[in-house]
Amino acid sequence: MSQNYSINTLCVQGGYHPGNGEPRQIPIVQSTTFKYDSSDEMGKLFDLEASGYFYSRLQNPTCDTVAAKITELEGGTAGMLTSSGQAANFFALFNLCNAGDHIVSSSSIYGGTFNLIAVTMAKMGITATFVSPDCTEEELDAAFTPNTKVVFGETIANPALTVLDIEKFAAAAHRHGVPLVVDNTFATPVNCRPLSWGADIVTHSTTKYMDGHGGCVGGAIVDGGKFDWMAHADKFPGLTTPDESYHGITYAERFGKEGAFITKATAQLMRDLGCVQSPMSAYMLNLGLESLHVRMARHCENGQAVAEFLASHPKIAYVNYCGLPGDKYHALAQKYLPNGSCGVVSFGVKGGREAAANFMAHLKVAAIETHVADARTCCLHPASSTHRQMNDEQLIAAGVQPDLVRMSCGLEDKRDLIADIEQALAQI
Repeated sequence: MSQNYSINTLCVQGGYHPGNGEPRQIPIVQSTTFKYDSSDEMGKLFDLEASGYFYSRLQNPTCDTVAAKITELEGGTAGMLTSSGQAANFFALFNLCNAGDHIVSSSSIYGGTFNLIAVTMAKMGITATFVSPDCTEEELDAAFTPNTKVVFGETIANPALTVLDIEKFAAAAHRHGVPLVVDNTFATPVNCRPLSWGADIVTHSTTKYMDGHGGCVGGAIVDGGKFDWMAHADKFPGLTTPDESYHGITYAERFGKEGAFITKATAQLMRDLGCVQSPMSAYMLNLGLESLHVRMARHCENGQAVAEFLASHPKIAYVNYCGLPGDKYHALAQKYLPNGSCGVVSFGVKGGREAAANFMAHLKVAAIETHVADARTCCLHPASSTHRQMNDEQLIAAGVQPDLVRMSCGLEDKRDLIADIEQALAQI
């Protein structure tokens, strides 16, 4: 659809444009393989000389339709779905890095992504330097090395809720001739479009707000189509020199700035690693996307109300929510997230870890879950769950205090959420 349509209309109708007599809802193409009349026709697909489908590990019509919608929502030029948000982040980074390369990342990111970069990718010979999201431009520049290939951050960090200064990180990345990858899971394109602020590639855990109902795990990658790979050809040989594992194709020459990144991630990484989203999951994801713009407004309304209540409660040590005027990231949120951030609020209960666990045990509406950004309110103690692989020093660097509780406000009535929190606090 035209980019002139509002984000609300794109949520409902983006990506899929049925013709006369065709299904109004996107078809579920639940097939692993596709039939052709001749080997020559299929050969053109393998050579990337024609568009089409031959095996669902690489591409599937249902998945591509939903990826096209997310690409429109983010204002990108090409996109793909993956089996999870972790797979999306790994593909986005590994598509640019080889053994011996280096990543600059914000330290305030989801614990699983921190582990992916700091531990798993390190085993592949890819090192990383983590910098505070609040660092100066000089401190950020100092993190780069000659072998740095990419910069990574999260629009709204999970669970610290720091807001990334996208323009600052994008400017630094571009000064050093590398792209900025931003995980936009918590904000969603409804509340922020990082590509419009200078980011080059956007990732999502579609498991969260995009699905919105805890139905299926998934991820997405969107390329903004503006980074000039050939202008930095020496840094990105995987994109600018022939890929001998795929008929000698040079992706940046064949598909240009707009399509090289996603084509390589599909033809090379999805081919070899197989982190594919199923057509049924993609169909369910699209159902969530159709109401994303409506749901995000309620999530933000509930998050703001809960944050304001907690900020005034004597048993609460601190509240992190960029919608609060006194929050450290309020000014950045006004710039990048003027219409609201998300429904996730993090806070500390006076009395530390034990008090936090006691508080959570008494909640009735909110459930303790390893999940976030759902229609139903849930909460978690990250230091003992999602971030338990980190020591206290790493936790604090990631903006996660040992006593921090992360509450994801769902779509329930905000008065019921506040009453539930109030009764639970009264019992500790």
